[in-house]
Amino acid sequence: MSVLLVEDDMSIAIVITAALEDEGFSVVHCQTIAERDGLLGERCFQALVTDVMLPDGDGIETLDRARALHPDMPIIILSAQNTLDTAVRATDTGAFEYFPKPFDIDELARTVRQAAGNAQGNVLRGDEPLGDGLPLVGRSPAMQSVFRMITRVLRNDLTVLILGESGTGKELVAEAIHQLGNRRSGPFVAVNTAAIPAELIESELFGHEKGAFTGAVARHAGKFEQAAGGTLFLDEIGDMPMQAQTRLLRALQSGTVRRVGGNEEIRLDTRIIAATNKDLEPEIAAGRFREDLYYRLNVVPIHMPPLRDRSDDIEVLAKHFLQHAANEGLPRRQLTHEAAALLSRQPWRGNVRELKNFVYRMALLAREDTIDADSIQPLLAQEPVGAPQPAKGEACDIAGAVTRWLTAERPATGTIYESAIAAFERPLFAEVLRETGGNQLRAAQALGINRNTLRKRLSELALDPEEFVRRS
Repeated sequence: MSVLLVEDDMSIAIVITAALEDEGFSVVHCQTIAERDGLLGERCFQALVTDVMLPDGDGIETLDRARALHPDMPIIILSAQNTLDTAVRATDTGAFEYFPKPFDIDELARTVRQAAGNAQGNVLRGDEPLGDGLPLVGRSPAMQSVFRMITRVLRNDLTVLILGESGTGKELVAEAIHQLGNRRSGPFVAVNTAAIPAELIESELFGHEKGAFTGAVARHAGKFEQAAGGTLFLDEIGDMPMQAQTRLLRALQSGTVRRVGGNEEIRLDTRIIAATNKDLEPEIAAGRFREDLYYRLNVVPIHMPPLRDRSDDIEVLAKHFLQHAANEGLPRRQLTHEAAALLSRQPWRGNVRELKNFVYRMALLAREDTIDADSIQPLLAQEPVGAPQPAKGEACDIAGAVTRWLTAERPATGTIYESAIAAFERPLFAEVLRETGGNQLRAAQALGINRNTLRKRLSELALDPEEFVRRS
C-alpha cells in the first residue's frame, strides 16, 4: 500500500515516512501542491497525508483538484495553524482526520492504516463555506481535542454535553456547534436552568397555556418551541430541579413537549446541547440528578479544559482579547513576551472569563501602548484577579433579610424572586456606575453583560450614566 505525503518541513517528513514505513506502507514524498497534483495524475495512492501551508499555496483550498482525480482517496490533514477555523475547514473538505502539530506519530500511523483500509473514509462533508469570526481560541493539545470533537458533531444532530469549570467557554462551544453546523439557519436559544425559579422552569422550557396558573394571562411558547429548527442550549443542567429533570427526560424520550396546562403534544425539531460545571456522577449518587437523564444527555461529551491545563494558550488569548478590546473602543495595546509569560504564570481560577476581564482592565489602565511585565505587576497587585465573593454567612443573612421583608410586604404583583430582583437591580447598577465614574464600558464589564444590555436596562431603570460621571 502506498501513501502520498505532502510536507515541506524535511524533519517532519523524515519522521512520518519512517513511522509509515514501519507500518508497511510505501511512502512517496513531495513538498508542493504542484508536485502533489502531478503525482496524483500519474498513479493511485491508498491515502494522502498533507500539510496545510505549503510553498505554493494552501493545501486545503486546493484539495478539490486532488478530489477530482481520486474521489475515494482518504485524506489526512496536518497543520501548525491550530485554530478551530483550520479544524473546521479540514472537516468540510471531507478529510478522514485532522492532526494539529505537534501530533502523536503513533496515532498518525494508526489513523493512516485505518484510512487506507476504508475506501469510504471521507466523513463529515459540508457543502457551504464557513463564515469568519469563529469564537474559540487555543493552540494547546487540550483545546485541539475540543476542536476535533466539535468538527465531529457539525453534520449531525447528536446531543452534546459540555463539561467544565465556570469560565472555560462552554457556551462558546455550544455557539460554535450551532453556527458551524447543519442548524445554523435556525435560532440559537440559551437558557441558564440554574437562574430560573423552580416553580417557573417548566413554563419557561415547555411553555404554558392561558390560565394554566395565576398570572398566565396568555399562551406562552417555551424555549423548546422558540428553538424550533435550531439549537437549545441548556446551561447549568446540573442545577435543574428534580421535577423539571423528569419532564425534560420525558421530552427527550418522546420527542415531544406539552405546554403547562395544555393537552397538545408538540413535536420537537431542536438540537439539544447541555452544559454543567458539576461532576454529575456524584450528583447521581447523591440523588440530585437522574441517572437516566444523564445518559440521555451524555451522547457526545466535550470536556472543556481549565486554563491552568492550557497555559500555553494564555499569550494568544491575551492578544486576542486585546484586539477585541480595541475593537470595542478601548486603547489599542501590545503585549511583550515577558508580560505574556507573567500572565501565563497566574492561577486564573476564573479561567478564560477571568483572564478576559483582566485583559480589558489592563487595556484600560495601562499607561503605555506597549504593556510590559513591569506594567502588569502593579495591576495584578491593585486589582486582584477574581472578584471577592461575600462570605457564605453574609450572603445567607442578606437573602434571609430580603425574603422576610418581601414576605411581610406581600408584593402586589409578581413572585418574591421577581420582587427581589427589582429591589436589588437599580441600586446595584447605580453603585457600579458610581464606582466606574459613569463609564458604561467598564460598568458592563464589571456586571458581566454587554453594553447594549446595560443601556437597555439603564433606560428601563431610569438611570442616567451622566449623573455618575466624575467632574474635574
